[in-house]
Amino acid sequence: MRYARSRLLFGDDFDKLQGAKVLLLGVGGVGGICLDCLFRSGISDITIVDFDIFEESNQNRQLGSQAVGEVKVEYFKKCYPSITAINEKITPQWCETFDFSPYDLVIDAIDDIPAKVALAHHASNKMIASMGGAKRLDPTKIEIASIWKTHGDALAKKFRYELKKSGFKGKFEVVFSAEEPHCTHLGSFMGVTGTFGLTLCSLAIDKLRI
Repeated sequence: MRYARSRLLFGDDFDKLQGAKVLLLGVGGVGGICLDCLFRSGISDITIVDFDIFEESNQNRQLGSQAVGEVKVEYFKKCYPSITAINEKITPQWCETFDFSPYDLVIDAIDDIPAKVALAHHASNKMIASMGGAKRLDPTKIEIASIWKTHGDALAKKFRYELKKSGFKGKFEVVFSAEEPHCTHLGSFMGVTGTFGLTLCSLAIDKLRI
């Protein structure tokens, strides 16, 4: 039975996972791994949103990146037929018009700060988010905390600043790392970005089991 071992672990909560409706924004190095983990854990009603295609430079860290030139959401739809794929760019304007109400959980795996801020204003009561996984080498430094309690993460710092500037008063949990950067540009290691995605999935499952 496909989910026999998941049922052994989650018990009665497994039915909650199978009945959950999840929105995943961004299916790159973090989001793609998160998607795979969610699906393998028994969550099949997942809507993914991304506008990008796979490029050769993605191949050091992204699931599906062997399909250079393919639209990411369309590739993942072939891998996980039960999901809904939306090929659109996530912008503040998109967040203004999208209906978040049908979803039990919204997972932010994008790196555009204006869009992240807009998303927080529209879905923070059901949102978890990923901060910056680039430039790091040690997955054991990854933590989960309120966005207001993050430290040592440049993307989280910028996010906090822009949230305050926008008048945001809510809170939500994020996955972040306080590890010092090991390079100047966006170098990346799948051992870290993949662990970000898996940690995001684990946090999502904890939220959905409540």
